[in-house]
Amino acid sequence: MKHPREVLVGAKGTALLPVCDHYSGVEARMIKSLALQAEMSQEFGACVFDVTLDCEDGAPVGAEKDHANMVAALANQSQKSIKSVVFGSAPRVAVRVHPVDHPAFEQDVDIIVGGAATALCHLMIPKVETVADVDRAARLVDQAASRSGRTHTLPLHVLIESPASVHRAFEIAAHPRVQSISFGLMDFVSSHGGAIPASAMAVHVGQDSDGLDQFTHPLVLRAKLEIASACHAHGKVPAHCVVTEIGNMATVLAAATWASRTLGYTRMWSIHPGQIRPILEAFAPGAHEIELATNIMIAAGEADWAPISFAGKLHDRASYRYFWQVLERAHQTGRHLPAQARAYFFPQRH
Repeated sequence: MKHPREVLVGAKGTALLPVCDHYSGVEARMIKSLALQAEMSQEFGACVFDVTLDCEDGAPVGAEKDHANMVAALANQSQKSIKSVVFGSAPRVAVRVHPVDHPAFEQDVDIIVGGAATALCHLMIPKVETVADVDRAARLVDQAASRSGRTHTLPLHVLIESPASVHRAFEIAAHPRVQSISFGLMDFVSSHGGAIPASAMAVHVGQDSDGLDQFTHPLVLRAKLEIASACHAHGKVPAHCVVTEIGNMATVLAAATWASRTLGYTRMWSIHPGQIRPILEAFAPGAHEIELATNIMIAAGEADWAPISFAGKLHDRASYRYFWQVLERAHQTGRHLPAQARAYFFPQRH
């Protein structure tokens, strides 16, 4: 049986990333996050979340250089001491640097990419406003990466945080170096000068509230949809914004479910370790979806990917792509896969 990636047009179009991107800005929490990534990789049989070490909000003012050196050291150390137990794969560690117009940006890139590029899965560039910002970041990142000995291009993730950048979302998503776009909720709300209420930075689930939240305020909702649409138009990964209610996991689960099932997001930020599992749960396909996708994909493969009739419905390569994506998402989120699906589509590598 030929693998779906060999025969389905579009099956390789979008990068396969863990559905959760977990942010840490304090050294002790960074170390704990890296350890948790290794533990959950063993538990789920896959690396189910990225760890992004934060320089933008994590670095104390005036100590940006020291913070960048610490982050670079941690990224390198993660490759040496926290080896994944899953097929020998390396941990997924990223870094958020300062914005391209910040005085510390070039220093961040020089220290972190120049010293730890081979340890990074991507670099997050915040407050991107234009394609020119991406061009500048890519040029400096490539120069630093080449000095570090990295042999393949370092992917860039970008953070859109203003009305003007939302307007340019499709242009930014089209840039060949952009792998994923995230929505910066807090800065987006703040950039409206009080025209959007503070309630739009929150999530109201089963609560009486006079204010519109981040899923109901029209301007915030429009921005989220614009970013998701731009990403899907260009084969990039849309990453949903933070949920600040870090003590209420039911709220996190509800928000993640709305983001994944209604708004078209395939990835989401976590800012507290407790948020990781609800995000995985929300973005994972259900057991019935996995079973249906498995049965259809196996039947399609046995028919050499020609059209089939399954349960009285016609399926062809257009629907095969959808069901293949279900299985890939199940694998990414550590869901239980039927033995046939594992054997045919996700054989273990030793």
